Amino acid sequence: MNEKCSELGLTSTHFVTPHGLDNDDHYTTAYDLAILTDYALKNETFAKIVKTKSYTIMLNGYPKTISNTNELLGNLEGVYGVKTGFTNGANRCLVTSCKRGDLDIICVVLGCDTKKNRTQDSINLINYTFNNFSVVNIKDIIFSDFEKWVLEHENSFTINKGISNNLDLYIDTSDILYSSIAVKNSDIDNISTSIDFNSYFEAPISKDTYIGSISLDINDIEYLSIDILNSNNIPKKNVLDYFYELICNYSNYLSIY
Repeated sequence: MNEKCSELGLTSTHFVTPHGLDNDDHYTTAYDLAILTDYALKNETFAKIVKTKSYTIMLNGYPKTISNTNELLGNLEGVYGVKTGFTNGANRCLVTSCKRGDLDIICVVLGCDTKKNRTQDSINLINYTFNNFSVVNIKDIIFSDFEKWVLEHENSFTINKGISNNLDLYIDTSDILYSSIAVKNSDIDNISTSIDFNSYFEAPISKDTYIGSISLDINDIEYLSIDILNSNNIPKKNVLDYFYELICNYSNYLSIY
């Protein structure tokens, strides 16, 4: 279990028992539980179990109905899991997954004195999130602004001694971990992009040379930065290239005069 924690980057979690009862060396945080829950929900069996409100099994030939202890399941819009918890040390805890529209969240409430507090705190946090946040497709924003910039700056580059000044530009999409993110409604109009780039290069230019970067800012705070690269090679001019250029310039001169 601790190896899996390390794999998932849960730096504030440590297991010493499989049952989760109190122990000074058995601990976690709300953030780590959210990461762990997000990972667990990708398992179809787990996801099916935690969204099941009740299930009937057979014990010694008699039916026995087991009910989910998650008090929000079936009682709050969008809730589809996940887990209640209690020990004397941890008090009342609840991890909730909830989806409304495009916004899918995980809410973690720990250390409540009563089940009622646990329920109400979770409801308040969930409703606050859906009332104040929206999903924004940042990938579309980045690509749209980048394409506009390319059209405006396609003749802005100088490749000294290169056979061409034409760079075929692209952005490294591997730097975009999420195509969409949740943004506070009051910040949506404050999303912007900025591009920093080099305009002068010495030939030759090899494929995938760093040209610059495009940054996505929210409220003037950089959220992510993506490299701008070129997809073509631009060789350095040789003697024949210079000779051909001379002939072309001379021909143009004669045509004018």
